[in-house]
Amino acid sequence: MKKIIVTGALGQIGSELVTKLRNTYGTENILATDIRKASADVTEAGPFEILDVTDGEKMHQLAKDFGADTMMHMAALLSATAEEKPLFAWNLNMGGLINALEASRELNMQFFTPSSIGAFGPSTPKMNTPQDTLQRPTTMYGVNKVSGELLCDYYFQKFGLDTRGVRFPGLISNETLPGGGTTDYAVDIYYKALAEGKYTSYIAEGTYMDMMYMPDALQAIVDLMEADSSQLIHRNAFNVTAMSFAPEQIAASIKKVISTFTLDYDVDPVRQAIANSWPDSIDATAAKEEWGFQAKYDLDSMTIDMLETLKRKGI
Repeated sequence: MKKIIVTGALGQIGSELVTKLRNTYGTENILATDIRKASADVTEAGPFEILDVTDGEKMHQLAKDFGADTMMHMAALLSATAEEKPLFAWNLNMGGLINALEASRELNMQFFTPSSIGAFGPSTPKMNTPQDTLQRPTTMYGVNKVSGELLCDYYFQKFGLDTRGVRFPGLISNETLPGGGTTDYAVDIYYKALAEGKYTSYIAEGTYMDMMYMPDALQAIVDLMEADSSQLIHRNAFNVTAMSFAPEQIAASIKKVISTFTLDYDVDPVRQAIANSWPDSIDATAAKEEWGFQAKYDLDSMTIDMLETLKRKGI
């Protein structure tokens, strides 16, 4: 990778990914794009252009003018929001993806887009979910993600496009606020722990979901994109994970630092139903064997870093 265009650069992953890429490959070699202009850290710290990913012609032209050799397509509507607006989610998520794949094919760019544990469904094995398994999601977001995985495989097999991707679990960030995902409680809980000393979870007690701290997620993207292509058997939709926990376990981790912290529940049936359809834990063996994936943070080390970082920011 030498010159990279990033879509959805102001989103949950994109905003931090752009900063990491600029620090790694040089500020002028990363073109950030999004449908709006905000967040000075992204839009004013390096090249930035307004882009609606449903506009394939403009996407192609921006990538061509920039001389990009890599496309990182991060623009998407997240799980809970997609359930509220399923048709809009399909048009944005799938229309944007096909435009990004076409631009990458036409300009011979390396391609990355993330999938998600949302690509699994209630009939998928919930414990130690295999890399290759039954995928019958019951959400629009999940349908989008499975379709995206298949499209990326198709573009590799049909056109030889160097497509790569991971299935992210819930991502926990000390930079970006929650943005409509089912796992966002695991971000919000840290903010509320510092600000209020308590949290009301919309996910029920005993509901396990896979999670990962954002620094590990960003490093996984870079490591996969830098991996030797000949070693990649799966190429797209690698299972990656760092930890699996239920709300009461993240609360217990926080209480080790903030002893007075309390947790109660007010379950959101929509997001709970989505969470119930996802795995409790997933198997990341393929990612470890094919490109050396390894997570640095577990629950307690993430909790310490999250709370220390947010305190420094004055939360």
